Amino acid sequence: MVGIISRPNTQQKLEILSAESRYDLACACSTHRDEHRRRGADGRWIYPVALPNGRKATLFKTLLSNVCTHDCKYCPLRAQRGLLRCTLGLEETARVFLDYYRQKKVFGLFLSSGVVKSPDATMQRLNDVAGILRKKYAFKGYIHLKVIPGASDAAIEQAVSLADAVSLNIETPGPEYLARLSSGKDYLRDIVGPMKLISALTAPGSRYHGVKHTTQFVVGAAGESDARIVKYTFALYKRLGLNRVYFSAYQKGLGDGSIPGENAGDTGPTDPLTREHRLYQVDFLLRKYGFKEQDIVFEQDGNLSLTTDPKEAWALANPHRFPVDVNRASKWDLLRVPGLGPITVSRILAHRRDRRLRSIEDIPGAGALLRKAEKYLAF
Repeated sequence: MVGIISRPNTQQKLEILSAESRYDLACACSTHRDEHRRRGADGRWIYPVALPNGRKATLFKTLLSNVCTHDCKYCPLRAQRGLLRCTLGLEETARVFLDYYRQKKVFGLFLSSGVVKSPDATMQRLNDVAGILRKKYAFKGYIHLKVIPGASDAAIEQAVSLADAVSLNIETPGPEYLARLSSGKDYLRDIVGPMKLISALTAPGSRYHGVKHTTQFVVGAAGESDARIVKYTFALYKRLGLNRVYFSAYQKGLGDGSIPGENAGDTGPTDPLTREHRLYQVDFLLRKYGFKEQDIVFEQDGNLSLTTDPKEAWALANPHRFPVDVNRASKWDLLRVPGLGPITVSRILAHRRDRRLRSIEDIPGAGALLRKAEKYLAF
């Protein structure tokens, strides 16, 4: 049975909807305790995130509704589950957000929703909230809108015109995996097609250039391998020009018992999060370190090692590339060294313009990671 609150007030709706928005992590990758979402004193959720441009910000994040007609078997909000269901009004949502914004508690808004009636009907409600903020209240700050799979081209373009960032969750690396999770979505028509449209609308030189385009994989729900996810991630960056790809480890126990993620062998409670972390490390290698899809090393089962980080796995598989001459190597060769990140490499390049580096101690900021790099360097 579906739980019903008789005429819930705004506070009660927010406590339900903002809590359930936590399952959508597209725009969040936290590694520090102070970056995790938290509930304010009045029960509303605020959500620290890393934005696509690298800045940190705190967003007010909520669903417009947790009513959903979709049957996504990994999703705790799917139509078949008995939940307390409610919907925020459009003006109600705008006022609540602006109250937080004016108190300088949040930087912007992240707005998503379950699918109410149809993708376009839901998309119109999301767009209407953004339109109220932009036009009625002259809000010029940050808005991130979730694009609903299956929405029309016109609804998507309207969202892009109103938002600073949009995201449509790709969910799985390929149609065969989505078919394991949902019978109501067509992968190419409802997901890939709209993503291509967003990329075209936000491409350099286009009318909406500057609007960020992101997506998210649900990792582990469909039984896909890491190699498959990395293949699609690389293609999303190279072919569609996405700003960020995010990964959300499937939370076992929330989905339908028939999906692969519910029947995977238990290998320890931290493994799903370690797997997610490894994918984020690979994502960083692809975006910041000049790595290509073929550079990523996988275990025999097609997954990333849970014990060795992806850069060191590459180094161990390519011993002929080491040691790297710290005084002569290019920026990109230095970035391949385990333990060296962009900041440290920039320091090395700046330092060696003036004088030769003779030992690890000559590298500014020496620490544990540099000690890890030492065995891969020659002075």
